[in-house]
Amino acid sequence: MIDQRAVIDPGAVIGTNVEIGPYSVIGPDVVIGNDSWIGSHVAIKGPTKIGRFNRIYPFASIGDDPQDKKYTGNQPSSLEIGDGNLIREYCSINRGTEGGGGKTVVGNDNWIMAYVHIAHDCFVGNSTIMSNNATLAGHVTIDDYVILGGFTAIHQFCHLGKHCFTAGLSMVGKDVPPFLMVAGDRAKPTGLNREGLKRHGFTKETIDILRKAYKIVYRNGLTTKHALAALDDLASQSEVVREFSDFIEKSSRGIIR
Repeated sequence: MIDQRAVIDPGAVIGTNVEIGPYSVIGPDVVIGNDSWIGSHVAIKGPTKIGRFNRIYPFASIGDDPQDKKYTGNQPSSLEIGDGNLIREYCSINRGTEGGGGKTVVGNDNWIMAYVHIAHDCFVGNSTIMSNNATLAGHVTIDDYVILGGFTAIHQFCHLGKHCFTAGLSMVGKDVPPFLMVAGDRAKPTGLNREGLKRHGFTKETIDILRKAYKIVYRNGLTTKHALAALDDLASQSEVVREFSDFIEKSSRGIIR
């Protein structure tokens, strides 16, 4: 299952039923879980731990040094990737830095298309979709079920909440609350991600109450502080509105308006 032209360091740990294509280079301190497929010309550098059932396509660079001038090479720095991820051609996923806890994390069942870049100290949840050329700067957090359109760029330290959606060519400079759609250079909210919510089983009643919450924050001309106060009644009736409200309240960077 391992092509004789691949270069595997003796310090790497390769699970069972793993296929590694020609000219791939697997360095020391790399762990690859069972039933994974690594195509040709893939470079994986450690410390990196990759789970089970992952597929990594040609010319991806996984676990190389963080692109951070403060990184000296003598600091804790690792990458953890979960199970069931698809990582397409020419993706780059860098390890963490001391300033971000030393670790970059990618969860489970993510669909990461060609040329995506995930920088140091990012945290990516589960079941996300990152379209071609989406780029995460350092210290970005992407929650579960987020969809990034092609060529989306996320500024460092931004947080994107669950089930949000960015249109292609979006530049995201602030936090995006869960359930929203955003678009544009310096992206602005364009409404709820209603189609995505329907596909994930949200009921009409839940979507309707989220629409009310969205209007309070984005259509009633209120400051963030006053909008949060106005959300209290709806949040007491709905867990998803409470999640929406809590995200806004806890945002350290400020939300897209």
